[in-house]
Amino acid sequence: MPSRPNILYIILEDIGPQLECHGEPLVRTPSIDALAASGIRFSNTFCTAPVSSASRSALMTGCYQIATGCHNHRTWPWDKKPLPAPARHICDWFREAGYFTCNIQPSPKERKDRTLPRTAFRGARGNGKLDLNFSVSGPTPGDPFDGIDWTERAPGQPFFAHITIIETHTGTGWVTARQQPKTELVNPNKLKLPPYFPDHKIARDEYANYLDAIHLGDGYVGQLLARLEKDGLANNTIVIFSSDHGALFRGKQFLYDNGIRIPLIIRFPDGRGAATVDDRLVSGVDLAPTMLGLAGIVLPPGATHGRDLFDSAQPPRDHVFAGRDRMDETVDRMRAVRTARFKYIKNYLPGCPYMQYNAYKETNYPTWNLVGQMAREGTLAPEAALFAAPRKPIEELYDIEADPHEVRNLASDPAHADTLKKLRVLVDDWVRDTNDRGAIMEDPVNTYRGYRGHLPEDTPAKKPDYSK
Repeated sequence: MPSRPNILYIILEDIGPQLECHGEPLVRTPSIDALAASGIRFSNTFCTAPVSSASRSALMTGCYQIATGCHNHRTWPWDKKPLPAPARHICDWFREAGYFTCNIQPSPKERKDRTLPRTAFRGARGNGKLDLNFSVSGPTPGDPFDGIDWTERAPGQPFFAHITIIETHTGTGWVTARQQPKTELVNPNKLKLPPYFPDHKIARDEYANYLDAIHLGDGYVGQLLARLEKDGLANNTIVIFSSDHGALFRGKQFLYDNGIRIPLIIRFPDGRGAATVDDRLVSGVDLAPTMLGLAGIVLPPGATHGRDLFDSAQPPRDHVFAGRDRMDETVDRMRAVRTARFKYIKNYLPGCPYMQYNAYKETNYPTWNLVGQMAREGTLAPEAALFAAPRKPIEELYDIEADPHEVRNLASDPAHADTLKKLRVLVDDWVRDTNDRGAIMEDPVNTYRGYRGHLPEDTPAKKPDYSK
């Protein structure tokens, strides 16, 4: 291992651990499985928010989004503020240590070339996504990275490279996924759906399409790793593979495991820990200090809320936290804590149903609309009907070992009263200790303007974009 290894951080968007190496029976992920076979697979990793901008704001700083004012999805450009000290974007720390930082993506010339396939979804070339809820001033305004490819660095300069592979995000990538050979597509009829999914062809097709998109993204991961080998960089580059949050119905935007549990694989060039599984609880805020630690970068006290996973002086976690706040123009507030066995969720707005109006969900998730329709018809199974209820419980408690799909709320069960109180205190302390910014209500007129691009009394300039 060199003293200053390169770091390659791969995010396959919007996926949970639905990978072959994690035991998903129908998906095919040979490239990611090979990465796991040559690295360490962390089996209990959780992001701190179930949506991209809030989660990425935590992943790229190592700080909880509720502590930095980055908790809402999204923060409008005129409302973005610099991070409160001592928090910084991970690139700032790398750059000061002499690293070149890049967000892998097509060049401006490539972006303008309309003859290229998939101009919006560029596979192993990345899409350059930032999606941060705070402002950055450099090196160029609004961009914390030095460049767009590791080939731009100075000779011998170590690099921190980040790439977002977006095909697994609902949208054009899912259409591309269905263009793969039919023999490689998942048969919807063979799926074993979670109990909160209606057993309906629409739900089956959406879940199968999701797995097809993961298979497509896996191929791009393979291409990227092959390029690392071709460029002669594999022998001094640590590869980190993960996601920003989970997906699908009752996953993305919510605090159940389907929304916050993400994959994490770390491969060392010297083969250290190859083919091992680490069952420790890992928080999304741990990734930034871990990557910086691997580069030998020492952070000042209080710079992050995370823990370096390879620093033996830092004790393992016995719980992780997550929060959900406004999603687009849908206002809500939830806080959760997850232990190895239990999940506790506090709903601050119980009068707002889980399935309150959300244009993005209704535009992009067929199962969302299906569940709403079946709820009105009274044809949902009990496990699915809970999520379609007209209001939420104030507290939720789940025994993950006995109830991995989180459909039996134990909050009112006297047998679990002590666990409920213990986890409630953990959440309340987290809210207090982080000076949780989500407690401050936003101006609804400002939210309307941010999401729709105009004030209520103005004529809309263009149709809102619900695709992200």
